[in-house]
Amino acid sequence: MTVLVDSDILIEVSRGRDAEIVAAWTRLSRSDASVLYSPVSVAELWAGAFPKEHDSLNRLFEALTCTPIDEAVSKKAGQYVRKYGRSHSLEVADALIAASAVASHAELWTRNRRHYPMKELSFFSGLK
Repeated sequence: MTVLVDSDILIEVSRGRDAEIVAAWTRLSRSDASVLYSPVSVAELWAGAFPKEHDSLNRLFEALTCTPIDEAVSKKAGQYVRKYGRSHSLEVADALIAASAVASHAELWTRNRRHYPMKELSFFSGLK
């Protein structure tokens, strides 16, 4: 299994505020799943990070694998924005994350499923 972790989950993991998400994260990290993140998430987390969080963010991203955003992913994201931009207020950042998940054959772990109306996208529901 491959899981791409959305920014909202990474924020919760890094700050440790949601016990349910932290527990699911622990189970995922102990599994044989490949855990990916998008460069978009790096930008989003660093944009909102407090200086005291920098070391923990560095450690978090070092433990995961960054999925690339190449031309094909970018084109797919553009198609998503064209298709869902008005109807779902889809923004480029979420479109890039969705396109990366699809290209990586990864399940997307997010708390904001309404941001991702793409039919070909599958979601991670946690390991029980």
